[in-house]
Amino acid sequence: MYKAVSKTIDLGDGRTISIETGKLAKQADGSVVVKMGETMLLATVVSAKEAAENVDFMPLSVDYREKFAAAGRFPGGFMKRESRPSDDEILTARLVDRVLRPLFPDNFHAETVVMISLISSGKNEMPDCLAGLAASAALAVSDVPFNGPISEVRVARIGGKFVINPSAEQLATADIDIMVGASFDNIMMVEGEMDEVSEEEMLDAIKFAHENIKIHCKMQDELAAEVGVVKREYCHEKNDEVLREAIWKETYQKAYDTARSLITDKHLRYSSFAQIKEDFTVAYSEGKESSEVDKGLISRYYHDVEKEAMRRMILDDGIRLDGRSTTQIRNIWGEIGYLPGSHGSAIFTRGETQSLTSVTLGTKMDEKIIDNVTFKGRERFLLHYNFPSFSTGEAKVPRGLSRREIGHGNLAHRALKKMIPEGFPYIVRVVSDILESNGSSSMATVCAGTMAMLDAGIHLKRPVSGIAMGLITDKGSDKFAVLSDILGDEDHLGDMDFKVTGTTKGITATQMDIKVEGLSYEVMSKALQQAKEGRAHILGKILEVISEAREDYKPNVPRIVTMMIPKDMIGPVIGPGGKIIQQIQADTKATIAIEEIEDQGRIEISAPDKDSIDAAIARIRAIVSLPEVGEIYKGKVKSIVQFGAFVEIMPGKEGLLHVSEIDWKRIENPESVLKVGDIVEVKLLEVDQRSGKLKLSRKALLPKPEGYGEGGNSDRGPRPERNEPREPREPSHSHSLKKPNQ
Repeated sequence: MYKAVSKTIDLGDGRTISIETGKLAKQADGSVVVKMGETMLLATVVSAKEAAENVDFMPLSVDYREKFAAAGRFPGGFMKRESRPSDDEILTARLVDRVLRPLFPDNFHAETVVMISLISSGKNEMPDCLAGLAASAALAVSDVPFNGPISEVRVARIGGKFVINPSAEQLATADIDIMVGASFDNIMMVEGEMDEVSEEEMLDAIKFAHENIKIHCKMQDELAAEVGVVKREYCHEKNDEVLREAIWKETYQKAYDTARSLITDKHLRYSSFAQIKEDFTVAYSEGKESSEVDKGLISRYYHDVEKEAMRRMILDDGIRLDGRSTTQIRNIWGEIGYLPGSHGSAIFTRGETQSLTSVTLGTKMDEKIIDNVTFKGRERFLLHYNFPSFSTGEAKVPRGLSRREIGHGNLAHRALKKMIPEGFPYIVRVVSDILESNGSSSMATVCAGTMAMLDAGIHLKRPVSGIAMGLITDKGSDKFAVLSDILGDEDHLGDMDFKVTGTTKGITATQMDIKVEGLSYEVMSKALQQAKEGRAHILGKILEVISEAREDYKPNVPRIVTMMIPKDMIGPVIGPGGKIIQQIQADTKATIAIEEIEDQGRIEISAPDKDSIDAAIARIRAIVSLPEVGEIYKGKVKSIVQFGAFVEIMPGKEGLLHVSEIDWKRIENPESVLKVGDIVEVKLLEVDQRSGKLKLSRKALLPKPEGYGEGGNSDRGPRPERNEPREPREPSHSHSLKKPNQ
């Protein structure tokens, strides 16, 4: 039997979130089920009892998976089972990881695994906004040391009002969509996208989220108290205060002087700092056995020295490692059209960070098909970010896509996607290859992506730029420094990494990770305003290289046109088994894609040249057009009978050219004038309103013979003798104009 304990969070609009423990997965160190509507997440945490030998960090793994059975669906593929995580699952796991990781004690080094599974999926709830709450609650009811609890919520602004954890349907109309992670006292993480909103509006959304998160944290504390949680004791670090003091005494001034030497080359600066540690290690090791020298402990203590030296230089002197002031942006240069084979390309270089970005324009056939548990659809704008090891001078062979690459690519994707003009006919793929990296490569991707898309001829609503902001705080005082365009070292040794992208009108995307407690909204506001100034400076540099989209696409870009047809004409264009559309593609060398949009059919025609597109359009128009009385058509003789010929004037539309309408003179045998396959010009005289039969005339297009109609002749030609057989009535089945769906 089991003893379940649960708590309920009231969202204030009729919805609730419940947290239950003690019923499932009881052999884990902690497990909970979080439920909202019909959506349920199972979160578990297991932590090793002891730290592995020589591990001086927190080996945390966060995994998020969605079960297809949760939505009553089969997985795709031949295996029909879940396999590698999707991009969305990886992004959700990263969101949780980034909030949890800073809150474990610095001296806790036991391997810890947090697993979150979607076990039931409702149509009106988005599970990713519950994952952080579930993970934190599992830690709260476990004996694993954790300086939480925390929670994550999604905030959307819909119709001018903020909504917590909206449905996907509601989110479609939102102009702000952000995920916020926080503890009771501090904001820890922000990530999301916006429709060019102001800095003040973004801060309001964060504050609204935090007020709701406080309620979540309170409920977790109450749940842990009711369960009677007792946190484990541990000892994962050994310390040597004598060694610590010796390292600070011998190396701090040297590290500070090295920082003040303003070495701009990253690798030279790294080696200079490393040499200080190496010199101390050699001196300290003299006269000692190797077993008496703990190089791991030396590295840990020296890391603290290096970090403090850099921070004091910035806080006390206002100078950064490369000599810049806190607001100064590194040197920027760019170039467009570097890759002649691409549809658009750009190089964006800022300091020692460089992106080479290409743009490919494709047809509907190139759409990305998304088949996840909670979402099925298509994506027309793709952005892929690659971070090869050589960009940091590392000798390492790539072994698949990293979670970091997926996360950075997603941020740049969010920054740019809403700037694609409405109704743009092409599928767009942006690929950013980072060739050098020393801080803010995702923001370089945004800038290079803007330039490359303009080079490709995409008339963006507005160009986008991005910047990464940092923060250095002084423990024990109110002193702080906000840094614009941070280096890799400033990200690693600083207290905040705050990326902001936007246009001249407002913010389009953001990602913030905070590593310290007690960050005020005043500091965040200053960082946002400083970021706005930095974005404007960077955007100016972009516009110096390319100020507007090229007037026409490059010659190697496939040409695309779209046309709308009545919904009931989709079938006739496709034909039985796709026969008609395949024949049109084969004859014209064009690629044709059809989709139903509401009550119409949208046809996209792509081809390497205009002639192919024009030919395909003509063929489609011939199918969807209705014959009009009085119009002249070039038709093909399909069959000949005693009383005339049947002529196809449009695909699938035949009419009778009666023997009396072939010529002004009397025709005894239609085959004496016409043959099957002949192309003849005819005029549509009549469409029978009841049967839809078409009556054609060739005679009406021929000059009337001089004197015709005199001396007993009439426009109908000579009357037949009484003993001549009458013309048989034509069958009623072969030339009727039927509706396409009949």
